[in-house]
Amino acid sequence: MRRDPPHVKECAIQRLITAAILLPLVILFTLKATAFQFSLLIFLIALAGLDEFYRMTLPTRRGEGRIAAVAGACAVFTVFSGNPIVPLMTFTALVLGFALIALFRLKEIPQAAADSALVLMGFLYVPFLLSHLIMIRMLPHGIPWLFLIMVIVMTGDSAAYYVGSAFGKTKLYPAVSPKKSVEGSLGGLAGSVAGAFVAKAIFFPELTPFDCVATALVLGVLGQLGDLFESLIKRSCGVKDSGVIFPGHGGILDRLDSILFAGPAAFYYAYFLLR
Repeated sequence: MRRDPPHVKECAIQRLITAAILLPLVILFTLKATAFQFSLLIFLIALAGLDEFYRMTLPTRRGEGRIAAVAGACAVFTVFSGNPIVPLMTFTALVLGFALIALFRLKEIPQAAADSALVLMGFLYVPFLLSHLIMIRMLPHGIPWLFLIMVIVMTGDSAAYYVGSAFGKTKLYPAVSPKKSVEGSLGGLAGSVAGAFVAKAIFFPELTPFDCVATALVLGVLGQLGDLFESLIKRSCGVKDSGVIFPGHGGILDRLDSILFAGPAAFYYAYFLLR
């Protein structure tokens, strides 16, 4: 029987302790917080996530990265305006403002295109995608939808890990994530479907069986793709984790990579089909 090295066991224990502390706090806060208080949490998450993104992708531009992180995180509050022009105007201002910063940095023209693209990519990847969680919170049944996303992603991750560990033979995308397997991915989707039906039975009876299967498959696939995309960014930047804020779990982006892709799909499904 294979035995895990001591550092692997220690990391697993750290992950369990961190999850045991954070998960109940997130659940309690989501249940009790108002929509605006919830948006404050998303603002802090976006701020930390953007800072991690710029630390990885633009390590030599820490000053500009911090300014961009604060500016981009503040954009999540625009969803409260009730006017779609306000978020559009805000992101337009971000694009133009940081394009002008790059324009007048004359001594570093060779890097201008790549650096500018990464700054603007950060705005879209973190605060823009995360702002969909605030919009979900403001929908009818918004809180159950937030919990449904969590359940689908978490059960999918757990099932993918255990199925992949036990039966994984066919590599899914070895160039980006060598440990992931096709068997684990399919097991993860099955786990997501099971999680959606559990959610229907416990706290979201308004879902139909079709909704359970459809949301689980769409969010499950997108969640796995979000995980792979963040792995691609980390591999491109030569880092193992996006940060160290959570012992055993890495950084904010390491924990939210799946939700960043799954959250917007959940919002549009709820907005157009279940209002």
